[in-house]
Amino acid sequence: MNKIKPIKQIYSNYSAEDFKVWELLYLKQFNMLRGIVSQAFLNGLDLLDFSSSKIPDFIDINKKLKKLTSWQIKTVSNIAEPVYFFSCLAKKQFTSTCWLRTIKEIDYLEEPDMFHDVFGHIPLLSNHTYSDFFQKIGELSLEFIDDDFKIKQLQRLYWFTIEFGLVKNQDTFDIYGAGIISSEKEIKNVYSENSIKKPFNLSEILKQDFIIDKVQPIYFFIDSFDQLLDSLAEIRKLINSKS
Repeated sequence: MNKIKPIKQIYSNYSAEDFKVWELLYLKQFNMLRGIVSQAFLNGLDLLDFSSSKIPDFIDINKKLKKLTSWQIKTVSNIAEPVYFFSCLAKKQFTSTCWLRTIKEIDYLEEPDMFHDVFGHIPLLSNHTYSDFFQKIGELSLEFIDDDFKIKQLQRLYWFTIEFGLVKNQDTFDIYGAGIISSEKEIKNVYSENSIKKPFNLSEILKQDFIIDKVQPIYFFIDSFDQLLDSLAEIRKLINSKS
């Protein structure tokens, strides 16, 4: 496993532009998400005191998360490779960058910055059922640590749940995937006729390749976070059957 040296968020290093970028992104996404995002996400924003006017201070967020679910932000300089990332999840650590895109990059960014990592992911770590599932994915990775093929299955599972998952809400869907929450294009795509929405199906998800640099053609929806947590035994069984 490649070691990634943790770094610290130095809050005093954020510039006026950084605060403006956070504010613009936060307000744009928050307004787009009204009425279509999981209530658990909105609850997390309140519990962690997120706002458009203040870049989250990781020390403060970690104190709040510690009391709520014992999760912590582990600051890294760039995207963590899969095995390291999943291993951190097993310890209730979410690897996050602490840099923000520039004003010029506000509508397009090639790799995730802290807006995606923090705004997209962290609020739902305040939810016990969701965050328990998140940790269990990490624990499963420790069982498969030397098997690249099985780790790939976990990546697919992660992609179509944590990053791009939907949850059923009567006749429509609410968003809970961080990759949708933090992306204007994905939000619009989810509710368009250009994308396919399918019920949560582990056998299909574990075989479904994913696209990193384009909006998603397929999304899977769950009935509730309990469905994710209850699926863990089947996840292990299916991945082990693909040896």
